[in-house]
Amino acid sequence: MSHLTELAAELDARLADADAALAARYPGDPVGRRPVHTVYVPADRFHADVVAEWGRRAREALDLHGGTAAELAEVFGLDERLVSEVHERVRRKLEHEPIEDLRIDFEDGYGVRPDAEEDHAATDAARALATAAASGEAPPFCGIRIKGLEAPTRARGLRTLDRFTGELAAHGGLPGGFTVTLPKVSSVEQVEAMVHVCERLERAHGLADGRLRFEIQVETPQAVVGADGTALVARMIHAAQGRCDGLHFGTYDYTEACGVAGPYQSMEHPAADHAKAVMQVAAAGTGVRLSDGSTNVLPVGDRNDVRSAWRLHGRLVRRSLERGFYQGWDLHPGQLPSRFLATYAFYRERLPAAAQRLRAYSDQPSADEPPGLLDEPATVAALRGFLARGIACGALDPDEVDPGLAEFNSLPEADLRSRLLACCDVESWADALLMGRPYATRDDPVERADEAARSWTADEVERALAAHPRIGERAGGDGRTARWSRAEQSGVSRDMSTAEALATANREYEARFGHVFLICASGLGAGEILESLRLRLTHGPETEARVVADELRKIALLRLKKVLDP
Repeated sequence: MSHLTELAAELDARLADADAALAARYPGDPVGRRPVHTVYVPADRFHADVVAEWGRRAREALDLHGGTAAELAEVFGLDERLVSEVHERVRRKLEHEPIEDLRIDFEDGYGVRPDAEEDHAATDAARALATAAASGEAPPFCGIRIKGLEAPTRARGLRTLDRFTGELAAHGGLPGGFTVTLPKVSSVEQVEAMVHVCERLERAHGLADGRLRFEIQVETPQAVVGADGTALVARMIHAAQGRCDGLHFGTYDYTEACGVAGPYQSMEHPAADHAKAVMQVAAAGTGVRLSDGSTNVLPVGDRNDVRSAWRLHGRLVRRSLERGFYQGWDLHPGQLPSRFLATYAFYRERLPAAAQRLRAYSDQPSADEPPGLLDEPATVAALRGFLARGIACGALDPDEVDPGLAEFNSLPEADLRSRLLACCDVESWADALLMGRPYATRDDPVERADEAARSWTADEVERALAAHPRIGERAGGDGRTARWSRAEQSGVSRDMSTAEALATANREYEARFGHVFLICASGLGAGEILESLRLRLTHGPETEARVVADELRKIALLRLKKVLDP
């Protein structure tokens, strides 16, 4: 096999640069919560209490036009029991967090105004956002949409962004989740210019490097297919140098530019679907989020008009969700009930089947009794993502999916950190697991822990080793680590000859490598452990260091599963 070892090493060297570039360009899906919508409010209508105002108006619309669960079920074409499940969730959402992502609009929703007027609006809006953030009334995600970097609007967009960010910097800093929407992007060069703008404004206003981030609004055909026939939107993502948070589709600008007649402009038009499919492929694996556009049919008028608009909006929301666009625009408070009802119903309707499929996959059915639906790693990953998004948006409760996982997701950070460090005393490993919450299934934190463990440094492994007793020695104390250690070594024989052989081999090992012999002893007998110890005494230092790190990883994962199943 020496020729294969040599060939593998040659390939590793040959592909090292390509591997690194691929990892940098495609880091995977973003960790943490994502909003289900972006609400656009014209800059001159924004004030510090706008979130509460939208919530109140949305609840009023639901009370006035919603009716009974049976009536809402008919409006949205859903099962009455399902609507009964989500109705109270929607009401709580409208009371406590009616807007997840807010964009203060200085572009189409604001229009062209005299410079002095827009300057004044930018100052007032920034101060109002700072006030809302300071009082805890700002939504989890927020930002502004400036005028684009096309020649006619470039100077005005830059001036507004500078004034707005400067005011925020002077009044407590940029709120968490802040981003800038760059509209009508038509060239890679505009994205590169936006990176330059962000760098300059960060220096001008004393912001940390990389603090200003932006999303690209795909509203022009040139952004989807360039003059050279390539998908420019893919190049735009990478030209953003890690600052691009999302791609947002602009339904009406895009379809108009494609020549679609006004009565037929729609989120469902084939031209729109084509653009969104290109966006989806371009963003896959990059960590850049996708957002669908909006419908301009608003829920206003009498009950029939409102319900008709809700029916359309709810159907479009579900259509986007089914196609992998988990975010969309809302333009009116009356759209919030249909947004959340359709979203919550989407996740709750499929919860039983998704949970059952994951359980069946984890049970590993025998080959002679295949399940009715044969899942594989890719479908399981998609199911986990589905449940994670459902939990994150409030449609699902963690304990509905897994009570042990629910506790893992909800424990205070300090408490969970203590338990994780008992699994393995590596701070970066615990940090990685904490950052990944909430998890959809118990396999998710285990997989994340496994991945994080494979990047431990030699110093981290050395520190973690200090918490492990010698094989054959009983750990003292009543702490979680000591209890786990005693359980893991329960198979080690206590007869005198075996104990003496282990003690002798342990001393020889420690003299050779300078640390205790570590092995994941769970399920192993004394003879197997002793045989492994003697084999590893033949290793060189580098080989043994890799083995120790791998054994430490196995122990950490074993203990993590105990944390997940208290």
